[in-house]
Amino acid sequence: MTRRLCARFDECRAAQRAALVTFVTAGDPDHATSLALVKALPEAGADVIELGMPFTDPMADGPAIQASGLRALKKGETLDRTLALVREFRKQDRATPIILMGYYNPIFIHGVGRFLDEAKAAGVDGLIVVDLPPEEDDELCLPALKAGLAFIRLATPTTDDKRLPKVLGNTAGFVYYVSITGITGAATPDFGAVAAAVSRIKRHTRLPVAVGFGVKTPEHAAEVAKAADAVVIGSSLVEAVRTSLDAQGNATPGTVGAVTSLVRNLAKGVASVRKAA
Repeated sequence: MTRRLCARFDECRAAQRAALVTFVTAGDPDHATSLALVKALPEAGADVIELGMPFTDPMADGPAIQASGLRALKKGETLDRTLALVREFRKQDRATPIILMGYYNPIFIHGVGRFLDEAKAAGVDGLIVVDLPPEEDDELCLPALKAGLAFIRLATPTTDDKRLPKVLGNTAGFVYYVSITGITGAATPDFGAVAAAVSRIKRHTRLPVAVGFGVKTPEHAAEVAKAADAVVIGSSLVEAVRTSLDAQGNATPGTVGAVTSLVRNLAKGVASVRKAA
């Protein structure tokens, strides 16, 4: 786990609460607004920021995040610009962990070595690359770990005890438990099943367990926080971006506020659950 990630989870543990992990897509609805939004997230209550790298074929993402990626690509967002966004964010915030989340193709095209060097220099703390299984760890996971970046793996309801050690083998930072089968934002989790799954994963690892996919409201966040070390919110935030746009799909003066207002409410939901230190 990188220093920033470790410190942030330690802070949340000391405060006896789960962490709030927020996902937004880099460059959505445009680069400048996206940067302003990311800069505003920590004050609104985000403990960790997942920054989506827009891609034309986001197979694990539901309609809301797919649409956010297309909006960003239409406005000219690239991997280079996403890394520049992180560099700008780091000028004002040296403490909030940033995780880049996306797919391998843009990284491969960019060049793995070049990408890792630039991500580390920009202030990225970790990666979630959803289409690289453990069998492909030589491609990016092991080089990322060597470069000092956490490689965060996803576990799902179908990851059984036989498969789980393979999934966790080179995982660092935290484990991301996908609370539903299918795409992001598609359904509401079964919170009892989530608690059982988190407990099972914790028998295999000492890493924090974050839970996402389908968590939409402060009430959902509070339910997940009872079991998980972190609650991940994504689709509802990118939907807040979408519904704030004007008829032409451009940002309005209310775009950043629409998202940060939701984050504040979600943070209250997470903080309402007291956990053992």
